Amino acid sequence: MSARTKARKRALDMLFSADIRGEELSVVLAAEAARAIHEPEREASWLYAREIVDGIIDHGDEIDEHITTHSRDWRLERMPAVDRAILRVAGWELLFNEQVPVAVAIDEAVELAKEYSTDESGAFVHGVLARVARAR
Repeated sequence: MSARTKARKRALDMLFSADIRGEELSVVLAAEAARAIHEPEREASWLYAREIVDGIIDHGDEIDEHITTHSRDWRLERMPAVDRAILRVAGWELLFNEQVPVAVAIDEAVELAKEYSTDESGAFVHGVLARVARAR
């Protein structure tokens, strides 16, 4: 598994945790940063995970607007928390990280949805992200 794949999973964990606990994402990020100091072997995944989460903190409203616009009658609040987190991670990559090809961002998100969410989530995530990618 690549460092970026691990980083996406790590970012997903932080977003999901903040959402479920009702904590500010910046608080969860700070706690993870403190933990990362003691895990030098995971530095590569930590650096990209932090970049993703910082980007979501900075551009969260815009990312959520794109997700809501392209989710076809699914309000963000009605989505499973894990799907919301996956869409935010991939949304940041699609909209704000030109180094990640569109197909890679979507494929990685779909794989996370298949692994961590419902049977229908992979197709849902793919559809939303494909529409976001076309509209950007």
